[in-house]
Amino acid sequence: MAGPDRPDAPDTAGSDYAERLETLEGARWKRLLDVQAPYRWNLRRLDLGFTLDVGCGIGRNLLHLGGRGVGVDHNAASVETARRRGCTAYTVEEFRASPHAATADFDALLVAHVLEHMPFAEASALLGEYLPRVRPGGRVVLITPQQAGYRSDPTHVEYMDFAALQRLVEDHDLRTERSYSFPFPPFAGRFFAHNEFVVVARKPPSA
Repeated sequence: MAGPDRPDAPDTAGSDYAERLETLEGARWKRLLDVQAPYRWNLRRLDLGFTLDVGCGIGRNLLHLGGRGVGVDHNAASVETARRRGCTAYTVEEFRASPHAATADFDALLVAHVLEHMPFAEASALLGEYLPRVRPGGRVVLITPQQAGYRSDPTHVEYMDFAALQRLVEDHDLRTERSYSFPFPPFAGRFFAHNEFVVVARKPPSA
């Protein structure tokens, strides 16, 4: 994928990208310190219910959600890893052919560390494809990296800050309920690669 910030960004659909995710997550020091604990807590406190995790990768957030969700990803190798970890996950084509694609039975849509991998127009189209699977009145959670995190990955294409995320929300007639920086205030995002923009929005009850 290419975008205005990095027109020659590497692709994220290959097995090498899935291997990179496994390597990064599996570092021994990360497991010993349980560095995912704050992010796991952040997701669980939102109490999202049955969640569609778009861009689920190797299943980290599905595990954080305690198995209360379904993942979809364009990287087949990542999907296989997520399944080995006990998650319910599909490739894009598999999801479209699944029963989940024919109903609006999800309580929430989670799109975490995905939108920055594509130009804004593609990000909007991605939301448009999966929003119909969320029940009326359901929630939408968008999470993207801040400055240092964006710079840390060559596959990132377009910087998606609060303003860009709000544009996406408005494009799809969602109502923002909360926007916040996690785990630290936004200034930390200039040097801490794991600071995130988080936007929680809701579909209209009659959508």
